[in-house]
Amino acid sequence: MNVEHLVQMANQIAEFYEAYPNRAEALSSTARHIRRSWDPRMRRELLGHLDANGGEGLEPFTLEAIRAHRKDLTPGQPFVRP
Repeated sequence: MNVEHLVQMANQIAEFYEAYPNRAEALSSTARHIRRSWDPRMRRELLGHLDANGGEGLEPFTLEAIRAHRKDLTPGQPFVRP
């Protein structure tokens, strides 16, 4: 999987939700969209990129959303609705 493409897609998703007036809702909506739309392999790759490279290329809001909701993005974990 091309991690640069995953980074680009994650940033695009986060850019959409970042416009929400409620920041907490924007962060959780970003994570929820990634969780529901991405294959577990894609999420594993993105989290691995975060661990190995500090999330290089991810925008600050995207990083915040991923870090805040990492447990929900980890494949095999049940989704907890905020």
